[in-house]
Amino acid sequence: MSALAWSEELVLQHPQMDATHEEFVELLNVAQVALARSEAEGLAAWDALVEHTIGHFGQEDRWMLATGFAKDNCHSRQHDQVLAIMQEVARLARDHQDFGPLQRIIPELAAWFSMHAQSMDSSLAVHLQVAGFDPATGLCQKPQAVDAAPISGCGSDHCAPDHASA
Repeated sequence: MSALAWSEELVLQHPQMDATHEEFVELLNVAQVALARSEAEGLAAWDALVEHTIGHFGQEDRWMLATGFAKDNCHSRQHDQVLAIMQEVARLARDHQDFGPLQRIIPELAAWFSMHAQSMDSSLAVHLQVAGFDPATGLCQKPQAVDAAPISGCGSDHCAPDHASA
């Protein structure tokens, strides 16, 4: 059974983000299958997922900064926290041969990712669309749509505080 299946619920109508998310789901499932075969294969697959996630989160963080988010917004902080946990799980497996955390994190990461994609990333995709952000050039076609006050929340109407005071 897959840790997480790619589904229409995860599609955000942002082609680059959707492709990156689909790859994340695929790599998470590969890690789960590899870990069932052997600890060494599982760790190697996990390392590939961590490398992907560094680029994945970095890409979204750059998009947020380019479109009016504060450097220390809650979406980016969540990325930092999750990545730190993923890296610590790899360190425990590699340095201490403790594979328990790696075995336990895969279903937890699947649940987190599904919620994160459907909330924070969905809000980001809408924000990027409103701003007319072009991921290829890094330019906003509608800069007036980006608030003057940096966004400290996730960009959602449900996240507080939505804007930091400058």
